[in-house]
Amino acid sequence: MALVEGACRFGLWWVHVSWSGSVIHHVRFATSGSEGTVPDALRRYLRGRETDLSVFSTPATDDDAPYAAIYRVVRAVPYGSTATYGEIARAAGTHPRVVGMAMKRNPVPLIIPCHRIVAAGGIGGFSYGIALKEALLAMERKK
Repeated sequence: MALVEGACRFGLWWVHVSWSGSVIHHVRFATSGSEGTVPDALRRYLRGRETDLSVFSTPATDDDAPYAAIYRVVRAVPYGSTATYGEIARAAGTHPRVVGMAMKRNPVPLIIPCHRIVAAGGIGGFSYGIALKEALLAMERKK
């Protein structure tokens, strides 16, 4: 199946997606873009509707992929919930700093919902900026 690339809006941001069928290969956020083909479930999610994104797979969770075990644990964090880096580390059998590194290198934010992973004493970081992380968490809290 051919790789499709498209983008849609989430507030002030553009969400760029590379995908084929139900496999999401890459997701990135940007301040510019143009409307294009994006999977319907992802578009619904970005409109604030509670949507099960587990219908998508990603090579990032394959057993031989770096950080795959961490990403599988993060995928289990439910919509509208958060978990700490420490909680994810304990579940994946690693250290919280390794979880932070995995979140920073996450090729498919939203599919692997790294915005739901927070520090024990605060919101933690986000590669695309804290404002975007806060917007995603606020949207999910509105269920």
